[in-house]
Amino acid sequence: KVFGDMEQGNILPVGSNRYGLTTLSDFKDLFVEAKRKSNRLKVSQDNGDHSLNPGMDAPIRQKPASVLVPVIGRPGHPTVLLTRRSDALSHHAGQVSFPGGRVEETDIDIVDTALRETEEEIGLNRRHVEIIGKLDDYVTRTGFSVTPVVGLVTPPFDLNINSVEVADIFEVPMSFVLDRRNHERQSKEWQNRMRHFYVLPHPDFYIWGATAGMLVHFANMMLDVLESQ
Repeated sequence: KVFGDMEQGNILPVGSNRYGLTTLSDFKDLFVEAKRKSNRLKVSQDNGDHSLNPGMDAPIRQKPASVLVPVIGRPGHPTVLLTRRSDALSHHAGQVSFPGGRVEETDIDIVDTALRETEEEIGLNRRHVEIIGKLDDYVTRTGFSVTPVVGLVTPPFDLNINSVEVADIFEVPMSFVLDRRNHERQSKEWQNRMRHFYVLPHPDFYIWGATAGMLVHFANMMLDVLESQ
């Protein structure tokens, strides 16, 4: 499926943009300051499926992977692009995720992994992406240590979806991600144990688990600066 710019699926209404982030430049300045503050305070959170689940240890052996967190410069409000995985996949079928995957031997580094996987999954050429930094790694229950790589994307651009891997793409406003009311903690019984996880409420897509956890960490890092101003 080929998508021209502004046809990338649904975008939620912006709602209250209480922090006034209207351009990619605004967002970049905030992100850089948030990273600087985090580095200065040497704040590195233990992020992963285990962090919300007492008694669940992080896997000892962790396979390296990375995802791209594409921040899109929509007029008046940046958005975050997400995908819904194909229902035909053998792992995590139908789940919402960032474009990305495991590190391959031919990848130059973790950033190259995220860009390569994004090109393969949704056809977003890396020339459209300005990498501005990374978030703390997120460790999944299935044994992956995932590095979220944050990149700015300025329209116009085209996408070419690999339907074998991706069923749909959509965007959520940054104001939605930054709203703590959207950081819901839910639980469900799995293998006779209650599993706790984050959910970001969306009318059409179930954003939960590792992807929601990364978004919550992303938001908390920036809100730490915004709420101290």
